[in-house]
Amino acid sequence: MANVSHPRGDITSHPDTHEMRARYDRVLGGRDVALVDGPVFLLGLYCAVSPWILHYTTSQPALVTHNLIVGIAIGLLALGFTAAPARMYGLSGAMCALGVWMIISPWIVGDNPDAGVIWNNIIIGALAVMLGAVCAATAARSAPRS
Repeated sequence: MANVSHPRGDITSHPDTHEMRARYDRVLGGRDVALVDGPVFLLGLYCAVSPWILHYTTSQPALVTHNLIVGIAIGLLALGFTAAPARMYGLSGAMCALGVWMIISPWIVGDNPDAGVIWNNIIIGALAVMLGAVCAATAARSAPRS
């Protein structure tokens, strides 16, 4: 049986300490916006299901399909931000573009939408622009400088 009460010493004496610290900093260096990934995914999920929550599936069939597709796209961006942050945070601008599109889409895609549908898309779009801007600003701040 191992004697676990005996102190093993400090890790600073390990020969690979410098390499382990550098690898740890490299892995966690791009995760400054990890707290944004969850809200982006939830926003995409809400966008996708909002036609059924607000019950405009029969009055605005084009917006139902539109919000479903855009919501899935936002959710996929969030999954990409989580799975491959170094590569995906360059697409933060796409989140902002999707947000702007969500704001103007009720008048372009919809057929005489009511105020609830319009406000729903405006709020989703504003949140997407805001979260995309946070992701873009953090990605720009944590990008390697030459």
